[in-house]
Amino acid sequence: MTYKSFEELPVWQQAAELYERTDDFLEHAPARMRSSFRNQLERAVLSVSNNIAEGFERGTTNELLQFIYIARGSADEVRSMLGLAHRRPWAKQCSSEISDLKSIATNCSCQLRGSVDSLQNCEIKGQRHLDQASRERYEQKRRAIACQKRLLENLPPDHPLRKKESQI
Repeated sequence: MTYKSFEELPVWQQAAELYERTDDFLEHAPARMRSSFRNQLERAVLSVSNNIAEGFERGTTNELLQFIYIARGSADEVRSMLGLAHRRPWAKQCSSEISDLKSIATNCSCQLRGSVDSLQNCEIKGQRHLDQASRERYEQKRRAIACQKRLLENLPPDHPLRKKESQI
């Protein structure tokens, strides 16, 4: 499936839900939660959706992968922070809400891991935003290289073309 904008991505939508629910949680979080902790949690949760968006808009698969890894790290940072908060005595009153948020963060991380697996197996490693004609040229070139490789492999080991290829 091809998405035209990052807002269409299920993982971005999940990250947006994580932000909204975390924002609601922070609005009425226990007073014992330090402002520095709140601030870091808010920045980490924003980083998930923002890095998905930035990666989506980048031009190459490698750039997209880089931002997905950052987003995944941020989702796990959120999960870690919520896990630490959950251990505190004052968090007992919001235990269920923290567990729900950790679950959403885990879901984001799993979806991002799936995206990484898919992209690493993708044949197009360069520009991601190709039009149909560019995709066809890319595919034609890929097939020609594969054909040339098969032909060279079938030549005798002492054939001049095979020797020339091994020197490159």
